[in-house]
Amino acid sequence: MLPANPSLWDFRIAVILSTIYILKAKIGRVNDMLSPGLYEQIINTALNRELSAIPDARKSVAPIDKEEASKVLAQYLADVVQKGLENVVDNGGDISTQISLANQIVTLIQNTTQEADFAALSVDQRAEQLLALLREQDPRLAVGKTAADLSRPETSIAQSSLFTGAIHEPQMYTELKKEIVSADRIDMLVSFIKWSGLRLLMDELREFTQNGGELRIITTSYMGATDVKAIEELRALPNTQIKVSYDTKRTRLHAKTYVFYRDTGFTTAYVGSSNLSNAAISSGLEWNVKITRRDLPETIDKIAATFESYWNSSEFEYYSEDQKERLARALKAEKYFDANNAEVYTMDIAPYSYQQEILDKLEAERAVRGYTRNLVVAATGTGKTVISALDYKRFCKQHPGKPYRLLFVAHREEILRQSLYTFRAILKDANFGELFVGSYRPERIDHLFLSIQTFNSQDFAAKTAPNFYDYIVVDEFHHAAAPTYQKLLSYYQPQILLGLTATPERMDGKSVLPYFNNRIAAEIRLPEAIDRKLLCPFQYFGVTDTVDLNTLKWTAGGYDKGELSNLYTFSGAVANRRADLVVSSLLKYVTDIDEVKGLGFCVSIEHVEFMCRYFNGRGIPSIFLTGKSSDEERKAAKGRLVGGEVRFIFVVDIYNEGVDIPEVNTVLFLRPTESLTIFLQQLGRGLRLAEDKECLTVLDFIGQANKRYNFEDKFAALLSNTTRSVTREIKDGFVSAPKGCYIQLEKKAAKYILENIRASYGNTAGLVSRVASFAEDSGLELTLANFLEYYHLDPRAIYRFSSFSRICARADAMEDFSEPLEETLTKAFGRLAVVDSRRWIRFMLDLLPRLDDVDFAAMSELEQRMLQMFYVTVWGKAVESWASDEVLDNLYALSDSPVLLGELLALLRYRYEQIDFIDEPVDLGFDCPLDLHCTYTRDQLLVALDFLKPATVREGVKWLPEKQLDVFFVTLNKADKDYSPTTMYNDYSINESLFHWQSQSTTAADSPTGQRYIHHRERGSKILLFVREFKADRITGGAAAYTFLGAADYVKHEGSRPMNITWKLERPIPAKFLKKTNKLVVG
Repeated sequence: MLPANPSLWDFRIAVILSTIYILKAKIGRVNDMLSPGLYEQIINTALNRELSAIPDARKSVAPIDKEEASKVLAQYLADVVQKGLENVVDNGGDISTQISLANQIVTLIQNTTQEADFAALSVDQRAEQLLALLREQDPRLAVGKTAADLSRPETSIAQSSLFTGAIHEPQMYTELKKEIVSADRIDMLVSFIKWSGLRLLMDELREFTQNGGELRIITTSYMGATDVKAIEELRALPNTQIKVSYDTKRTRLHAKTYVFYRDTGFTTAYVGSSNLSNAAISSGLEWNVKITRRDLPETIDKIAATFESYWNSSEFEYYSEDQKERLARALKAEKYFDANNAEVYTMDIAPYSYQQEILDKLEAERAVRGYTRNLVVAATGTGKTVISALDYKRFCKQHPGKPYRLLFVAHREEILRQSLYTFRAILKDANFGELFVGSYRPERIDHLFLSIQTFNSQDFAAKTAPNFYDYIVVDEFHHAAAPTYQKLLSYYQPQILLGLTATPERMDGKSVLPYFNNRIAAEIRLPEAIDRKLLCPFQYFGVTDTVDLNTLKWTAGGYDKGELSNLYTFSGAVANRRADLVVSSLLKYVTDIDEVKGLGFCVSIEHVEFMCRYFNGRGIPSIFLTGKSSDEERKAAKGRLVGGEVRFIFVVDIYNEGVDIPEVNTVLFLRPTESLTIFLQQLGRGLRLAEDKECLTVLDFIGQANKRYNFEDKFAALLSNTTRSVTREIKDGFVSAPKGCYIQLEKKAAKYILENIRASYGNTAGLVSRVASFAEDSGLELTLANFLEYYHLDPRAIYRFSSFSRICARADAMEDFSEPLEETLTKAFGRLAVVDSRRWIRFMLDLLPRLDDVDFAAMSELEQRMLQMFYVTVWGKAVESWASDEVLDNLYALSDSPVLLGELLALLRYRYEQIDFIDEPVDLGFDCPLDLHCTYTRDQLLVALDFLKPATVREGVKWLPEKQLDVFFVTLNKADKDYSPTTMYNDYSINESLFHWQSQSTTAADSPTGQRYIHHRERGSKILLFVREFKADRITGGAAAYTFLGAADYVKHEGSRPMNITWKLERPIPAKFLKKTNKLVVG
């Protein structure tokens, strides 16, 4: 039994002894009591002793992440302290003894930290809790009421709980009423609001807002379920703001959240299934979790941050008195879909983020590289026409006062009608453009939507000058091979030619890229389209193939098709065993064979016929198509498949438009596909949306492959998260698959793929092998750019192992060399592989080949800063004097390393060609070489700001008094793992212009630093934001570089030590970065 008032040390010893006893009993079980399975348990002394007897293979341990250590240790200690306090009572102590123990812990923390503030945190001996507090002149005091009379929820505002509608628990709506009147600020997020539900809470909401409480509500016109009366009643309340999304196809809001902010710190939130309707909040099988800031602060932070992100999104519009009619129309349109909705000509149609990214890339193609013939590749149904209309609108804006004549060409009347409607909607002009197709005859041809058939039959070229049209769009550009298109493409000379296609492969199998400088300007990645519900999700099963392809002849970048065909068709038992595997796998993975509408991709006509015969023999009705099949046969085949008469169509290649069948729900890959483009097009045949089609089932048969076969590209193209390696995804179970999608590899198939990736790019030997066979595989000259583009490699994937020149020498693709700077430059290449500033690249390309003739001291300040950035990148330290012998020796040594200098210049040229955004200088009051939205290492950006000891900067903020600059180094994911709720809602973008940033934990709002942040504009200083996603580069493993988001202005802050500050960026964040910085965005 513990003494009533033990001394400090007696108390500590007693606590330690009792804690060890408790831990041994309750936390660090003896090993025969440790259950096998998953843990996130801190290893204490007792547990460590038990674990030491368990072999390494049976246990997995990892260091505590230092960014999460405070939270993890605090949770552990809370457990320990609670058990210790219970133990005190078990041993005869009372609440005063428990308070003494709690205060000993507070004293220990105070003594350790030497922070006097902790002294005030000792628990008062009276053992009481504060439950409520009234303002000094609260009107309730005048009528004899006290703080004890304040209404409070039945459930705790400090501990989270769950509402399920059970008989014994308070009703949801009665709790909401009490939450409302006790809150200081309220946010509500619901799909719809019914008057039947709102009227239950209306009195409390009126009282709350009349007393100065702020109410914000986000809702939608989803399903036409909202009552206009409910929105109007809310609008009439004081201190109330409402935002509505009228575009439910875009917004897809299904969340239901009610947040009650309290200045006391006891904020609560309800998250669950209840919309604001009578049934949802007063009855029905609804589940809602009540979350409190006291026990789940990170979750409350995420709720607040996500709401703020939605509130500041252009998708939600302020509701005001003059919006009533619009809301009524939108609700009606949701209930009864109206295709001729006049509303569309008055609404501003903003691009989705993926569409904005494509528009940014198109602008970069033209401004950075001067390419005005641009190809956009995107799957059918992903809004290519919308992109062209938005791009045309921007083109008009950039050329004010010009006629900007438009020609839109397609091969079908239906496409032209839909496209005209889209352009009218985006330009907000119901009279824009005219059709010239079929029976339509235009009165004017300035903005013409023309069929290619009409163009030729009317000899249209003869009636217009070559430069008559400023902007030409050719839809479904893969038809351009046809002679009908040749005259149009060769005759006209527009300022912009925009090609739109789902496939860059022409009908004859050749590429349309030569029309576009052999470049795809932009493409919508498959995962993006699936996340946006533009394509249907897939379930991909990698089946272990029985056939070993290791010994097959590999020629010109792929397997010999004749040998493949023989193996799959004429090899007797081998071919039959494989066909049997295909059928058994199909029956194993599909839900119902009678519901299958499938495509099977084969290697040859013989293979097609064999598979068709085999399937029919096994009772699965099938037919086949080849390049020789007539249009009538293709049409009939499609009808038979959709009608359920046959289950499969087997095809040889993808160039048959007859196999473009949205209803396809199963795809079989019955041959290895070497071309990533063809693989994605084959997969895309099954990803079209169709009624009653839940998902696409994909069976891919994976055997032991030639080491030159590229599995990595295939899987990388299917994943949403491009920062994680395919190897890691396979091991983790493809956590980055698009929403609603699933990828599963059978054990042996996964083993084959991992071995292949390791042999391909996972080591130097694999790269050497690729280089040695490159010319044969690709038919291209071996250059760094060709190698990277052909294999879809990031240059860092090479530089983590070696220089490209050294790999080429080892592959006997070039003569061996020995150069003084090989080791130094090889290390630097990885850091230079992320350079994307046009200005800096042009400077280096100009200067580096002629270093021997440069007077460094005579360079301008701007040029010296840019050279300083290069020097610190290569040699790891800044230049104090350009006359230094060491500096000059280093720079002149570049000329003595011609091979590696040549590689450096090739890398810089490659990086220049990859730039897909428009950078611009930022005015900092001096000639600064840092450009907006470009990427720099910490050392590069600091020396660019004239801070020449970058290695001394360890903290996340650097104040440069001479320049009056606060430089913020922001790492979005501070923990080493991809998802960490503890730290990931500290720093993030709220929208493209607002950024939430948390200061260091010691920065108080009233401190000199805090005041400098708040009053930076008046004091003449600037805030610069440099942001990266992770601490470590996911490819090289070294420190990741930062993207420069530019200067920012103070908007507001909350809290102190740390301060949570909202900054407004001077320039908006481009769409390509926004999906990384805004971690709250969905889909």
